[in-house]
Amino acid sequence: MKAHVRWLDGMAFEAESGSGHRLTVDGPPDLGGRDRGPRPMELLLEGLGTCSAVDVVYILQRGRHPVTGCEVDIDASRADTPPKVFTGIHLHFRVSGDGLKDAAVARAVQLSAEKYCSATIMLAEACEVTHGHEVVDAGEASDGLSR
Repeated sequence: MKAHVRWLDGMAFEAESGSGHRLTVDGPPDLGGRDRGPRPMELLLEGLGTCSAVDVVYILQRGRHPVTGCEVDIDASRADTPPKVFTGIHLHFRVSGDGLKDAAVARAVQLSAEKYCSATIMLAEACEVTHGHEVVDAGEASDGLSR
């Protein structure tokens, strides 16, 4: 994998992935950022959440479980002093499907956490990473859970 980062101005940078996707990343205001994009550590959490969510959805689909939506809320704590590393991260999955079984979702989350999610496994070397989940019936799902 490759990526390229280019300074724009202030504390804003353009990040380009090896696959050619670009986004603007900005530092916090106390360092001169102007809120032009997510903070770098926010991107790290978003990468963790999406990496794990891809696994969960893929595992459920491969098992032919009726998954129709997946959301992940991520809460993290950081050290108070530099380097302000993550000291704990919790991922909470809300997975929807018509008749989707809790056991299937629990297994998918566990497999992602323990075997497949590179981001989770890597970050778990540096801090505690925990997982939780809930299953939402497709008929009761919010618009955000339905596709």
